[in-house]
Amino acid sequence: MDILSTLKAVFALAIVIGLIMGLAYVLRRYAPALMARMQAQRGARRLTVVETLVLDPARRLVLVRLDDQERLILLGEGRELDPPGRASARHLEPRTPVTPNDDPNDDLF
Repeated sequence: MDILSTLKAVFALAIVIGLIMGLAYVLRRYAPALMARMQAQRGARRLTVVETLVLDPARRLVLVRLDDQERLILLGEGRELDPPGRASARHLEPRTPVTPNDDPNDDLF
């Protein structure tokens, strides 16, 4: 394959990619209703993000509402702080305070 054939192939590819991008631009600019119909229809949303809090550059807290429950998720380390199946803290009755053990034989600290 000589250099002329390679250049023809590269230019043909550039023209095809340019035509595709131009068509996408025209459709977005002048036919947004057509683009909206082409996208998938969405039903009622069950999941919403209520609030986010950035802890540091690597971690973020996200408060998410799913149906009627709120969950607190820690992003960045991949673990959920409020495990599923446990009642939300605002629905729990107040706990009795924990008193320290006054055992003199307790050798923990």
